[in-house]
Amino acid sequence: MRDIAHPEAEQLSLPGVLHALSDPVRLEIVRALGQHPNEVPCGALEVPVSRSTLTHHLKVLRDAGLTRTRRDGPQRLVSLRTTDVEARFPGLLDCVLADAHNDARACAQVHA
Repeated sequence: MRDIAHPEAEQLSLPGVLHALSDPVRLEIVRALGQHPNEVPCGALEVPVSRSTLTHHLKVLRDAGLTRTRRDGPQRLVSLRTTDVEARFPGLLDCVLADAHNDARACAQVHA
């Protein structure tokens, strides 16, 4: 089996990350992953799309550098690349995750 390819942290681009976050389903996936400090099985993500569409969205997030996916036997585990994204774009994930709770003030306070 091939390894799952991920961009290096220094290869993350703001346009790529913002494009990945521009889709409501992908934003929902990022928010769901933000609630889990550890890896989550891909099949455990509750999003209103088919399995093949979920696979596509996870690939877009992975290619943008927002998530890391690894194989564990027959399943794939996915997690946010919080450290890498924070290093490249400080505060971005905090704002995305704060908005998930409809708390724009938290985002504003991060950058104050």
